[in-house]
Amino acid sequence: MNIILLGPPGAGKGTQARKLVEERGMVQLSTGDMLREARSSGTEMGQRVAQVMDRGELVTDEIVIGLIAEKLAQGATGGFIFDGFPRTLAQADALGALLAEMGQKLDAVIEMRVDDAALVARITGRFTCGDCGEVYHDQTRPTKVEGVCDSCGSSNLKRRADDNEESLRQRLMEYYKKTSPLIGYYYAKGNLHVVDGLGEIPAVSGDIKAALDNA
Repeated sequence: MNIILLGPPGAGKGTQARKLVEERGMVQLSTGDMLREARSSGTEMGQRVAQVMDRGELVTDEIVIGLIAEKLAQGATGGFIFDGFPRTLAQADALGALLAEMGQKLDAVIEMRVDDAALVARITGRFTCGDCGEVYHDQTRPTKVEGVCDSCGSSNLKRRADDNEESLRQRLMEYYKKTSPLIGYYYAKGNLHVVDGLGEIPAVSGDIKAALDNA
């Protein structure tokens, strides 16, 4: 099964992708991870990626599709999760053509829909332990002792520099500008399934499971 997870920053795509990897044996194809891996691989494609990135240029859609083709050729027991790609209608067309060429198809597109105001509240209150990675929130999950991680006892608690309202709203606007056409595109193809991205993690996982089971 091949799927796309769509959703704005903070919607929980990474969390749900990890659960799908663990539970279904899927492989998560993150554009950023693939580019970093290719750059250090020494392959012909990797050298192309390195040259483009060293010039400070954006990697072309052709290169990204080439990297995806390499991963698809390796196969995966549970299929693939596309993460961060496609972002445009041209990329969506290219991905569809590649899958068809390789005798595969896109089974489902899961849109993790959110309420912007609730998402802003979720993200701007979020902080993590720099040592063990445990995630906390000012209102919904504060530490038991202020400034101390419940899990490992570290005082190395951090907030992302861009986890502020102004930055997040800019990231949301960029997401909606790029992604709105994709939502309509996949709805027209009958692939789109919508889940509440702001539900509790188990509830969101259950909604995604139901969508995939019915895809």
